[in-house]
Amino acid sequence: ICTVVEELVNDLLCVCRTLSGNDFMPRLQPAVGLGSFLEGQSAYEEDLVYRLIVPLKPPPGHSFHLKLGT
Repeated sequence: ICTVVEELVNDLLCVCRTLSGNDFMPRLQPAVGLGSFLEGQSAYEEDLVYRLIVPLKPPPGHSFHLKLGT
């Protein structure tokens, strides 16, 4: 099921990238799936936490900078 969700999100991101067409917006990268079992759960139980992270790249000619203390 996790793979199906990841493929669905990546298809949605592809449509968003195509429709946005704006060079001044952050560019969405393919989703990265992170899965782990809840603390205290056994590997045989079905309670799996699965997260999808969507990395962003800055638009051409721009860069991202972290500000400390925010």
